[in-house]
Amino acid sequence: RRSGRARAMAAPGFPPGFGAPVSGTGKIAYPKHFCRKTVDYSACTVRMLKERTLCPEREASPYTLDASPDAAVEMLPPNGTLSNAAASACTRFVHSALNKDRSSVNAGCWMPDGRRLITASYNGMFTLWSGFSFNFEATQQAHDEPLFSLCWSRGGEWLLSGDGAGTVKYWQTTLNNVKEVSPHAGAVRAISFCPTDTYFATGSDDGTVKVLDFERGTTVRLMPGAGLEAGKSHRWDVKHVEWHPDKAMLASASKDGSSKLWDPRAPREAATLHQHKGPVTQVRWHPAGRYLLSGSKDQLIKLFDVRAMREAAAFKGHKREVSALSWHPVHAELFASGCHGGAVHFWSTTRPEEPLSSCHGHGHASNAHDSAVWGVEWHPLGHLLASFSQDMHTKFWSRARPGEPRTAPRDEEEATEVGAPFGGGGRGRGDGDVGKGGGKGFAGGKGFAAGRGGGFGGRGGGAAAGGAG
Repeated sequence: RRSGRARAMAAPGFPPGFGAPVSGTGKIAYPKHFCRKTVDYSACTVRMLKERTLCPEREASPYTLDASPDAAVEMLPPNGTLSNAAASACTRFVHSALNKDRSSVNAGCWMPDGRRLITASYNGMFTLWSGFSFNFEATQQAHDEPLFSLCWSRGGEWLLSGDGAGTVKYWQTTLNNVKEVSPHAGAVRAISFCPTDTYFATGSDDGTVKVLDFERGTTVRLMPGAGLEAGKSHRWDVKHVEWHPDKAMLASASKDGSSKLWDPRAPREAATLHQHKGPVTQVRWHPAGRYLLSGSKDQLIKLFDVRAMREAAAFKGHKREVSALSWHPVHAELFASGCHGGAVHFWSTTRPEEPLSSCHGHGHASNAHDSAVWGVEWHPLGHLLASFSQDMHTKFWSRARPGEPRTAPRDEEEATEVGAPFGGGGRGRGDGDVGKGGGKGFAGGKGFAAGRGGGFGGRGGGAAAGGAG
């Protein structure tokens, strides 16, 4: 009679010489299988291409879906829902990624093909995460100092990284380091390429904004600030810098509470903006290049019209200082923001009064993260959002499916189910039949959620537990 070890060695599915693990009772302990969450955009993309070919008239019609799980197969990618930007707000929690070498995640960016996400940590390491199943793929010690900035070239051929010692490194798409320069004496907080990838700009804690020649790696120009000591661009640390999408113009944000516009060929700044009452942490050019978005420690986000040189809109909704901004790659009116309190909000430039929606952590967490959000980055297709935080987690968020409830706690006593954000135009309010009704929602057309039906639809009949839009 064979022993338990011998039976394990002969277990089905295990080749000779590789026995299955045996428990204390002598029974074979087979490995546990689990289903990993996967977000694959190929099905909805194929559907969009099919409808564009066979039914071209649908492309100009409003994008609406019934608030039912059966309608999930009819979802289209963001570039197929141009009439409804709210449908591309990524509020559904998908996965929380944590590296074994635990450290604050300071920056991140998607690979140009969108297949992987690269994150940069305070311990100087790169970590690669899958863009489909969000599992860990690889890690690499990139710098000896903390990493603070990452930037891909416009052509997607080169990656630049900046660290706390003022060093900038060049990386190929295979993450092979080919060059290293040290243009600053302080931490490099931001890097941005010019439209032709010939030059790139850097902003640092030493209070300077510099333009470097990409091929030679030499400093071409130091942007001198008017009325400042020699070799200074701002009176205090430069927190962010970004090049205009298609023109020779730079925007920089500083801890001194000002934002500046620069012409790299001019001897002084083109304009100085004093829009905020606190340090300016982020500046982001609108994809069309006509507006500049800025976030500050005064908890406000402001949109500045560069052509008219005036403030176009102010967005108020964060309870802590704004630390991250990112425009949607498809919908020009939609952007995401993060703050020091861990909240991630989605905004529309057509409705600045309040956020369209917000991310809520796994379970009953009220915020997306437990600590400061250092960055938010959209997937190149716009169907996913990645957020990076001081709590050492990288979180992935996707668009909510039609009729899929998610838990969004209002307070400590109750949690309300919120429907998926799919519907037509126009804002509405819902009267739920289950729980407490009359709440705001974004489930237009047919409300699905208890207590929060209605939203962007006109008047729609409530579904199983929803209300009239």
